[in-house]
Amino acid sequence: MKYYLTLLSLVFFVTSSAFSQEKVVKYTVSSGETINQIAVKFKVTPYDIYTLNPDARNGVKPNTVLLIPTNGTKAAAKTETVVAKVTNSSKEIVHEVQPKETFYSIEKKYGISDEALKAANPFLVKDGVQIGQKLVIPAKGASVKTPVANKVVSEKAKEKYVYHDVIAKETKFSIAKKYNTTIEDLEKRNPEIVSNLPIGYRLTIKGTAPKTETSAAPVTNTAKPAETKKATETPKKAVSYMEYQVKPKETFYSLGRTFHISQEELTALNPALSEGVKEGMVLKVPAGYLAPAPIIAQQQPVEKAVENANTGGIQIVDKVKSETVSANPEIVELTKKRGQNERKKLVLLLPFNLAKMQNDTTSTANRIKSDKFLNMTLDFYSGAMMAIDSAKTLKLPIDVAIYDSQETKNSSNISTLIAQNKLQDASAVIGPFYQSNAESTANTLRLYNVPVISPLSKDKANPIDNLYQTIPSNDVVRNAVFDFMRSKNGNIVAVVDKKKESVISYIKQNQKGVVFAGLTETGGLDVASLKSLLLPGRMNYVVMETGNTAMVKATIKALIDAQKTCQVQLVILEPNSTLDTDEINFDNLVKLKLMYPSVTRESDEPAVLVFEKEYRLKNKVNPNTYATRGFDVTFDTMMRLVQGKTYQETADLMTTEQVDNKFQFYKKEDGGHANKGVYILYYDSDLTLKVAN
Repeated sequence: MKYYLTLLSLVFFVTSSAFSQEKVVKYTVSSGETINQIAVKFKVTPYDIYTLNPDARNGVKPNTVLLIPTNGTKAAAKTETVVAKVTNSSKEIVHEVQPKETFYSIEKKYGISDEALKAANPFLVKDGVQIGQKLVIPAKGASVKTPVANKVVSEKAKEKYVYHDVIAKETKFSIAKKYNTTIEDLEKRNPEIVSNLPIGYRLTIKGTAPKTETSAAPVTNTAKPAETKKATETPKKAVSYMEYQVKPKETFYSLGRTFHISQEELTALNPALSEGVKEGMVLKVPAGYLAPAPIIAQQQPVEKAVENANTGGIQIVDKVKSETVSANPEIVELTKKRGQNERKKLVLLLPFNLAKMQNDTTSTANRIKSDKFLNMTLDFYSGAMMAIDSAKTLKLPIDVAIYDSQETKNSSNISTLIAQNKLQDASAVIGPFYQSNAESTANTLRLYNVPVISPLSKDKANPIDNLYQTIPSNDVVRNAVFDFMRSKNGNIVAVVDKKKESVISYIKQNQKGVVFAGLTETGGLDVASLKSLLLPGRMNYVVMETGNTAMVKATIKALIDAQKTCQVQLVILEPNSTLDTDEINFDNLVKLKLMYPSVTRESDEPAVLVFEKEYRLKNKVNPNTYATRGFDVTFDTMMRLVQGKTYQETADLMTTEQVDNKFQFYKKEDGGHANKGVYILYYDSDLTLKVAN
């Protein structure tokens, strides 16, 4: 044992000596610390830390040991002249890779191409650039650009890094364009955004803030103290605060990530934190950074939800009108077509399951934290309450009753409510959530001509005349994009992986006239076959359905080449996670105007932004999908009830549109009604999603 301790001590000593020569120190991460905070502490950039600690891109835990570069600019100045060594046998140069060096920086230093560097060092293709590697620099670019070393170091010292807080509707592409940088650089400096881009996340960006940007204060990480002070002297934005209740297992680290605040700042706002983070504590936090939904239940106990159904007071927009919708059908502005003042009754059946909670030993607070179905219900309810507030503002003659449907997948208390005559006189009923319960409710209320609106189910419904499915089925969504392509007289070509048998079967049975590109014997794309199917003089829509990265890349490359001679647009039928990986260049997807069908849209129309703002003011979180749907379904139903017609008549005659959802009902051949309100979205050249006309 003594021997091992001595050996470990010796290794540590040697390692420490090596690091001290390399101007690198070891640092042990404290509880709650983030890479950004550590970077500020050592006056380096997060990118510098990630370069020496690649695993840190996946997050750091307390007691993790990191390698931190010190005196960054001085170290860079010294290494400029010692990293290159000319070999005796030829004019080739051997270069030792230093921290922070990349393919680009090495190739620029020696004036060589990417192909030449990889040809001289084949292992780079597989392994990439690693610190300490010895690279052979081809003779053609053998001269090292040492005369400008000082200038390079000087420019590095002047590099500025700014922070940008992500807001709703922003994308990596729009942010990169705004700061004149690349998506690749954004993701390298902020690895947490590779998989998604959270609203409120604080990005570290190389460069300077746009002149119109007043909220992102530039921070110089490598400049002198005086330069840092000067760089940060920008107008300060007033900070507002809100209360936040600590959830189980939350730490300084998780709170710091959520609200982008350091442990020191959080403790200064909340002195009680000096004793540590404890579940249930109510903290003062910046209101600008919103906690992930849902926390609606924390602000309004479940027991109060039904009781307080008719309370309100927030005025929001009463209707959202789109400027980018098809002329057929016409979107009806319901708020401008009110036809009568007879009072109506709307019933919402929401599965709070209060009786189950009262008999459960688990506390209400714990159930709210752990029950996803209850959280979904509360989110939907919060959106419905916003719709009820809007109806009050508009003084709509509607009485709203909300009942606990006490649902499970195969049971509910609907029969009890009907026995108590609480549903028969309704003008419309929204709910229940589960398809089987919605169908049994519709069956019973059919005798009373009460329309039952199924708000969330995607299941195929049985033929019941008074049942209205508000979420389009998968086939309806697929049909919509094919109908759109045919309306443009497009030539439709399909590139489908042989593993996607259901897609192949769907297209062959339902979409006549679509031609399939050939595949090779190994299942890859036959590029020649694909190109032979593209027609000049017409828009060629290429429907690509595969999760195979090689096939995706081959298809995209072939279509980019084909754009030289004909019009081509890339189409997918459903979300494809392969397109979100680093291997797929998003710029190429923009060039091909990637198009796909969606039951919801993304809109930055003023009315939509007002809804989001008012929701945040009331609930202290951003509206998620269920909250927005709760608003859209409830408000749309109420507006249809005041048109001087029955709900059934408006469903047959009127297509409507709310914040995220379109409602275009049609009567199915076997009975019942379904929604075919689908958006066709595409990426425009300005990197934003637009609705296709």
